[in-house]
Amino acid sequence: MNVPDHHLFVCASFRAGGEPQGVCHKKESINLLSYLQNEIQDRMLEGIEVSVTGCMNQCTKGPVIIDYPSGHTYGRITEEAIDAILDAFEDGEVAEDYLVS
Repeated sequence: MNVPDHHLFVCASFRAGGEPQGVCHKKESINLLSYLQNEIQDRMLEGIEVSVTGCMNQCTKGPVIIDYPSGHTYGRITEEAIDAILDAFEDGEVAEDYLVS
């Protein structure tokens, strides 16, 4: 099994019962997920996997993406933030402006 360089977990605010609620869902995190996947394909980036998650309890900073294995958490995600994160990955850097502390 190949381990990706970046495995991005996108919060979709799903609860245990499966219903979407919360800040990330209300801020269209599912649409951002589609944008992220399309950008990865358009840029022909390899070594990046994307998964959707339930609530990550980061609502005040949502929508959020966690990059594994680095452990970086990116918050207040927009399409512009996704572009900056992917640009940083291409340059071997971290998108500092979107890091959650």
